[in-house]
Amino acid sequence: MTTDDISGMAPLVARLSRGGQRLRHADRRHPWVLDTAVVVLVFLMFCLPDLIHGGADDGDGPRRFRLAFTQLPVAGTLALQVGLVLPLLWRRRKPVVAFGVIAAVFVLQWSLGAALRADVALFVALYSLALHGRLRQLPWACAAMAGAMVLVAVRVSSAVSVGDALFFLLSTATAALALGMMVRIRRAQLAGLRDRAARLEIERDQRSRLATATERTRVAREMHDIVGHNLSVIITLADAGTYATDIAPERGKEALQLIGDTGRQALGELRRVLGVLRETADGPPDRAELSPQPGIADIEALCAKVRAARLEVVYRTSGDVDTLDSGVQLTVYRIVQEALTNTLKHADPGTRVHLAILVEDSRLTIRVLDTGPGAPPGPPNEEGHGLVGMRERAALYGGTVRAGPAGGGGWSVEADLDLTPGSGGDR
Repeated sequence: MTTDDISGMAPLVARLSRGGQRLRHADRRHPWVLDTAVVVLVFLMFCLPDLIHGGADDGDGPRRFRLAFTQLPVAGTLALQVGLVLPLLWRRRKPVVAFGVIAAVFVLQWSLGAALRADVALFVALYSLALHGRLRQLPWACAAMAGAMVLVAVRVSSAVSVGDALFFLLSTATAALALGMMVRIRRAQLAGLRDRAARLEIERDQRSRLATATERTRVAREMHDIVGHNLSVIITLADAGTYATDIAPERGKEALQLIGDTGRQALGELRRVLGVLRETADGPPDRAELSPQPGIADIEALCAKVRAARLEVVYRTSGDVDTLDSGVQLTVYRIVQEALTNTLKHADPGTRVHLAILVEDSRLTIRVLDTGPGAPPGPPNEEGHGLVGMRERAALYGGTVRAGPAGGGGWSVEADLDLTPGSGGDR
């Protein structure tokens, strides 16, 4: 078969598949239709010929084969046919009951020495029991089936040897049993695949929701760092500018310029963070989205803004900080930014801040110590979003953050990061 032949059969296979699905849906809605159709089909194909021609022993077969069976009246034949065929109506709802009733009528019929084409109902019942019944009921059904087949083989021994008759009858019964088990296993496999597909779909939705929540948390953390810090600087500069307007107008002008610069920088960072939430399929991203994230090199400018807000900042680094990857540098910058913002919020003008970034082997340490109040105002033992955000950022690199009153007064923040590759979480 060529590729063109296979391609030409694809529409036919698709139509048959759709037709099978529609039939299955219709059968689930009206199961009695299929059960009735099976009974009518068996009656037309196997019962009606016996009523018309007088039994399965009529025909052109060998004379000794015809003489081996008993000729029953039409009423008796019809009664046996009803007993054989009618139980097929509940072959799916109560397969063991249907099989038991049909087997009993089958044994009665052959005890009378009659042969009917409707005996095929016993094999249909065995197939239905293997497909719909409980597996522990199959051994008893098989034993009953084997006994019935031995009875038939003995009854036809005058025309056919017992061995040949048993081989044919048991082979037919085995085929019906195997067909039922095969369909049952196939349906179980399909049900398992559908269940697995449903679980995978649920897991995919859960992963999507988790990814969305993680992204929202990341964006909220970035927004907190950007807005919180820059607004704190702007408010402090505005207060200082208002105070300096009457005493030193040039300092007030300088404060207004710094407020404008800080506002523009905050706006640019907000555009960059929010840019990842916009669809860019209709065009290339703007320049704000392409601007780099802040790093350790930008900490000096951050300190300059804090100094302009009337705090004294002493900043030093140790080790090769410029070679750190961008993710680590962004984490360091945000932790330092949050620590300085907290100092700016709670410390008095003239507070000295000591900032140190130390890189030693595979460890990076950030120390921020100020000479302001020993504890920020607020309820005891309550952590703000800023400290939680710092700890979340440090945890990405297997690090920790400690914050609390310093020994000689003031407030201390110390973060420790692990720079070993693969030591952190998902980055």
